[in-house]
Amino acid sequence: MAQQQSSMIFVGIRGMVLALETSSGAEVWRTKLEGSYFVNVVVDGDAVYAGTFGKLFCLSAASGTIRWKNELKGLGYGFVTIGLAGQSSLPAARAQMETDGAASAAASVAIMS
Repeated sequence: MAQQQSSMIFVGIRGMVLALETSSGAEVWRTKLEGSYFVNVVVDGDAVYAGTFGKLFCLSAASGTIRWKNELKGLGYGFVTIGLAGQSSLPAARAQMETDGAASAAASVAIMS
């Protein structure tokens, strides 16, 4: 059964990336990467980007299949951090805070009535 990305959480650990169901924590897939124990993970649409041991990988969010790998030649084997152009969690967090605040205010009014 295919999982929707929004119902999965992606974890980087011990040289692997895992996809887990958010509702149960059940493992959907696991992909072993060439590299070290620390794996940095960023998700963008149907792509999971994982950086480890001086290498960057792009995996399918649905299956964990490695789409491509970049050896980052000449840059060593240190930790890899990842950023996506035009991506920010701040607007989403701000929108959620506004929604939570509106719900809280409505609940206060209902209690006072």
